Amino acid sequence: NTLLSARCPVVFAPAMHTEMWEHPATRANVATLRERGAVVLEPAEGRLTGADTGKGRLPEPDEIFDVCLDLLARGTAAADLAGRHVVVSAGGTREPLDPVRFLSNPSTGKMGFAVAEALVAAGADVTLVHGPLCHAAPLRYAMLVLHAGGTAVLPGVFDAPAIAAALRDHRPTHAFLVPSHLQRLFGLDLPPSPYRLVTHAGAAIPPQLKRRLHDWAGVDSVWEFYGSTEGQFTVCSAAEWEQRPGTVGRARIGRTLEVRDGVIWCHTPDFARFEYWNDPVKTAAAWDGDAFSVGDLGRLDDGYLYLEGRREDLIISGGVNVYPAEVEAALAECPGVQEVAAFGREDEHWGQRVCVVYSGSATPQAVGQWAREHLAAYKRPKEIDHMDALPHNASGKVERLQLALGVAR
Repeated sequence: NTLLSARCPVVFAPAMHTEMWEHPATRANVATLRERGAVVLEPAEGRLTGADTGKGRLPEPDEIFDVCLDLLARGTAAADLAGRHVVVSAGGTREPLDPVRFLSNPSTGKMGFAVAEALVAAGADVTLVHGPLCHAAPLRYAMLVLHAGGTAVLPGVFDAPAIAAALRDHRPTHAFLVPSHLQRLFGLDLPPSPYRLVTHAGAAIPPQLKRRLHDWAGVDSVWEFYGSTEGQFTVCSAAEWEQRPGTVGRARIGRTLEVRDGVIWCHTPDFARFEYWNDPVKTAAAWDGDAFSVGDLGRLDDGYLYLEGRREDLIISGGVNVYPAEVEAALAECPGVQEVAAFGREDEHWGQRVCVVYSGSATPQAVGQWAREHLAAYKRPKEIDHMDALPHNASGKVERLQLALGVAR
């Protein structure tokens, strides 16, 4: 999580255990943050800074308050300590956390209350938080509901039985979640849906999972959006998706979309502009006039956007482009496949070979046969591995990098 002022973010580790804190990647991230001007509160036992062998204790509120007083004493304006949040983007699921990709914009909160009032029914809504609050979407949805006078239920680290119990105990009216949450929830005996609004995003959703959500929560209650930490692109009702399966919808109000050489660009209003904190080079690369891109690939059909993956996920096998999202969508329909991830590995003959890892009851032979029946030859996986469960990060997204490196077994 982050505590910030407009001039000096204050980063503290979210109950990070000693092994993770001492990991070389973590130490490198902390060093980068400090070089950029951040104040890092190390999770040391009983103090804010010092030894790197902390027990993972979060800073107490009075300790954070003391840091704010110190910032004020060093010239930070009091108004700059008022609650605008800066988000660290992981850059998708292909790369490790990139701590230098802070986003900041003095006007990002401009639409907060208007959106909150549109989202929440007169303060009566209860949102059930599935993901970590250090992730942009769970944080923003929870804060919007709270801004409008609603209630946020925080069950803690995602646990499907705990979420199922919260459905019964708290009768939430609203939730944001990602497809992997649904995969695990629908393996349980869930009560009837209490939701008036269910929003999902964060990863491609297999068609059969999408339809099961529609059946459970109701077509009129389900919405999907496509976006990133940097900004939002589209919104799609369940009814639109049923008419155009696979789409992530049309541009949100006030935005327009275009696809240049396969890359998605979004023209935004002024209040939606962002910058990468202390990184003008990355900021300039992301923007072209009033349009920004995060490098995702897709196509437009009558104004409806269809995703084809992230540029860094693209597999080039024998000189031909293979989009993991397309491979995953086809194999997700195979009977007995619960979840699947496709990625590339280096190959001396093909440059890269297509590989998949899946969970579920299907055999590798059955998955291979399904691939032969539903995918062109160059898109078929040359490696098919089974796991009891695919690894997920705290946001519920599949850890593709771990799978590609073979470290998730």
